Parts: sequence; structure tokens; C-alpha cells
Amino acid sequence: MTFDELNLNKPLLNALNDLGYTTPTTIQQNVFSVVMSGRDVCGLAQTGTGKTLAYLLPCLRQLQFSKEKLPQLIVLVPTRELVVQVLETVTQLTTYLNLVAVGVYGGVNMKPQIAQVQQGLDVLVATPGRLVDLLSNGILKTKAVKKLVIDEVDEMLDLGFRTQLKTILDLLPPKRQNLLFSATLTPDVEQLINTFFNNPVRVEAAPMGTPLENIVQTAYAVPNFYTKVNLLKLLLHQDANMTKVLVFAATRQLADQLEEELAPTFPAQIGIIHAGKAQNHRFEAVEKFKSGSTRVLIATDIVARGIDVTQVSHVVNFDMPDVPEVYIHRIGRTGRADQQGIAITFLAPTDDERREAVEALMNYTIPVLPSPDDLVISDELTDAERPKVHMRAVEVKVPKREDVGPAFHEKLAKNKKVNVRRDYAAEKREKYGRPIKRSGKK
Repeated sequence: MTFDELNLNKPLLNALNDLGYTTPTTIQQNVFSVVMSGRDVCGLAQTGTGKTLAYLLPCLRQLQFSKEKLPQLIVLVPTRELVVQVLETVTQLTTYLNLVAVGVYGGVNMKPQIAQVQQGLDVLVATPGRLVDLLSNGILKTKAVKKLVIDEVDEMLDLGFRTQLKTILDLLPPKRQNLLFSATLTPDVEQLINTFFNNPVRVEAAPMGTPLENIVQTAYAVPNFYTKVNLLKLLLHQDANMTKVLVFAATRQLADQLEEELAPTFPAQIGIIHAGKAQNHRFEAVEKFKSGSTRVLIATDIVARGIDVTQVSHVVNFDMPDVPEVYIHRIGRTGRADQQGIAITFLAPTDDERREAVEALMNYTIPVLPSPDDLVISDELTDAERPKVHMRAVEVKVPKREDVGPAFHEKLAKNKKVNVRRDYAAEKREKYGRPIKRSGKK
């Protein structure tokens, strides 16, 4: 099937031709007719399967001209980076359409975004927190909203947007079409569907946990952080095919530490992005990586589903994730659009349980390759890797109640004073030899 066979109008087909898209993916084929029918949809598909086009094409196809310029379509995404990317995709698809799309997200000044919304729009792409701000202040009118898309809803719930989602769903018009897309169907997602959706049609492109066929997965057993750094440097030096490498670290601190280690060896080739970085820095790092200005982008899991970069040659799991599903999202950054991708994982001695959980989820054993002969094994350990010294806790024996005496002790001799009435006349007689009498006033 090609896009020409779908019920698309000429402006959308022309935009797809300009983008070089000819054949829809599985999720795009399966979702299109269901969305066009007006039914609520629950779409399940892995990262990199084309979910964004799957919901945008039918929604834009049914968008109607409105003089009021109030939003008819709202797309909710979990991160700022996804707002920018979805907005960019909407702009590309609507090159030959006369409509306005606006993106709003938190972490920046709200006044410019308010001005854009008040000028009128047809499509709004937003993060939940900022959308609640606009709704609660009465800035955004929702009476024209006909479709609501919630993308990466499982990630949204993991990031703590449960309350905002419920607020948004309560404030929007009850007569609307709900489209939900997720990589995993967790109990929280099911509860959200049962509460707010109207008997949705479930569309599944590929079972969650199935490794993408066009991604080659390998692993290396590495003892510690600095040996991992040495191995990554070695691979980058030796493999010229590692042209666009996305490296995932477990925490912000590890990401910063890894950047410090790599930057001197690969000057101007290393970028970094995590929640601790300023918004402008995050956008700039992603843009440089997309354009190829930087060869390596170090990231935490905030962008495991937050960026859509084409032609990522390699994904490196510098640290194994705690949640098995996150591994699938990470490696899904490569091997996109039917291209070949490579995922490399560094396994620490403490990663056995994590690896087993990932392999059980995928029903696939990740092959562990022998370490390169010229790999330098480092003896240096980070603070987190150093063995912890546990002091023996000495248990203080508390005396039993019957062994405890009364809270009473004898006073010191100097404190055993008794108040007595003094005979001042006798004291003066003894001191002066005669009684001392006061003379009367003259």
C-alpha cells in the first residue's frame, strides 16, 4: 500500500511527496481508517514505528476551516523536545494547507505563548502542565476542540502528569474523539482509558518487547566506569561507521562526568542533554546532533522518547536501565524508517538481573562480545563504585525498668540550708559589746 491509496487530500499527498514518504508503516495503515471513522483509538506501537504521522494524517485530513481560529486538534506530549518535533512535523505536512499550529511548553516565559494562542490557531501541541495553565487562566477556549491526541501516555504518567491529564480531560468538551498512543499498556494507562474513553478500538503494530528486526544488538562485559570510558573511546576511534552516536547514561551526574572524560579526546564532537540543562542548551544540543555538527550526544532517559533524529548509526547503553521497557525505547532511537541500526550495551558486574529482565521481555538473548585486546582495564573507581565500609553497630543495653533506681540523690552539705529567723539585736550586741539603737530624727 502507498499513501496514494489512503483517503488523503491533494495538499497532504503533495507534502508527503516533498518529504519523500511513499509507503505508510504498519501503525499508519491500521490507524488511519479507524480515526477517520470517528471512533476512539488506543494505539500500541514501539518507538520508531511512525506514530506521529499515524495520528496527524487522519486528523489533519478531517480538519475543517473555521473563521474563529479556535483549536480543533490538541496534541499532548510529555516533553518540550517532543512539542518542538511534533510541531515541526505538523508544519511540514501543512505546507499546502492554510492553518496555524502553535506549540506551548513549560520552563519558559508564558507571555509569548499566550500572545500566539490569542492570535488564533487550529492545532495546539502542548505539554500537560502548560496546557493546564492556559485552561485555568481562561486564555484558551476549547469549545471547538474535536480531537484530543495523547502521545507517549505511559511516559506522561511516569513523569507525574496524572493530575494534569485528568484536569485536561474534564475541561475539554465531552463530545470529542480521543486518540491515545503508547509503547506499553500499563494498569495506569488502562484505568485512564476506562475512565475517559468511549469503547476505544485497540490498534497494535508490534507486541511490546519485540526487538526491531533491523537493529543489531551486542554487549560487552565491562568492570567499571573508567573502563567503560576507555571502551567507548576505543570504539569511536576504531569504527568510522559510528557517525551519529546516542549514548544513554543512568543519571545526570554520570552524563556530566562522561562528557568531561570524552570532550578532551573528541573536541567539539560531544553534546549533552538532560533535565538539569537549560532549555536553550537542550534545543541547541539536539539541533547540532541532528545536523551532524556533533558526533556523540550523551543523554539521560528524558529523551529516550523525546527526540526523533534520523540516521542515528549507533545507540550505546553506557548504563543498563532499571526498567526493561526503557531498553526498548532506547535502542529504538536507531534503525528508524527501515534503516539498519546498531545497539551496544556495556554490562557492569551488577547488571545481571537487569539484563535477564530485558532478555525475558524481548525473548531474545543479547550476544556478549569479547573485549578488544587493546582495551585498557582501569583500576580507578568512582565514589559510587567504591566498596562501602559498614561500621559495626554496637547495641547499647538498656537497663530493665526494675533495675532502675528512683530519680533521687542526697544533697551536698552546702545545699542543706534551712531558713531560720535571725536575731539582729543579739548579733550587734555580740559584735559591738552593746546594743545599737537608732537615734530619732531631730
